[in-house]
Amino acid sequence: MEGKERDRRPTQDELDRIIAALDENPRQSIPVGRIVRFAVATVMRQEEICRVEWRDFDPRTRMLLIRDRKDPRRKDGNHQRIPLLDVSGYDTCEIIKEQGFSSSRREGRIFPYNGRSVGTAFRRQCRYLKIEDLHFHDLRHEGTSRLFEAGFAIEQVALVTGQKDWKMLRRYTHLKPEALHTIRAARAA
Repeated sequence: MEGKERDRRPTQDELDRIIAALDENPRQSIPVGRIVRFAVATVMRQEEICRVEWRDFDPRTRMLLIRDRKDPRRKDGNHQRIPLLDVSGYDTCEIIKEQGFSSSRREGRIFPYNGRSVGTAFRRQCRYLKIEDLHFHDLRHEGTSRLFEAGFAIEQVALVTGQKDWKMLRRYTHLKPEALHTIRAARAA
């Protein structure tokens, strides 16, 4: 039985409010605001974000290796290299640099936190801000949709998301009709 498909995308205002509140909370030791920006920019799952290591980041080529990426057909060895793009409104390489400055670590995990703790902090902040029905995983849908809105083709978006077929990728894509104006203008330029 397939799960119920979600089509919830956060507004930019909701994202801005969540990120600001998380960044300004002195009791929040995990940089969840930074992780939220990273999630939208990379389309990665929270567990993948909390597993990625410094050795897997190549700032020169702007590439990141995701080890054992989720795949229903293969549990282990499903490594994928993804490009760290700057088209979502968040620059992934800059976010990684910020994380390096704040932690002064250059080995081990880039975001050395428990993924469940990240999800809990995110949910708590959404509740506090009265942002309804928004899950951390919806950020993956948001990032995927932003890649399409930036004008990337299905095959190109799949290189980032790790989806193997259009049926699965389509579940993550929720384009806003007004985005077509932006895509059209970019192609005309």
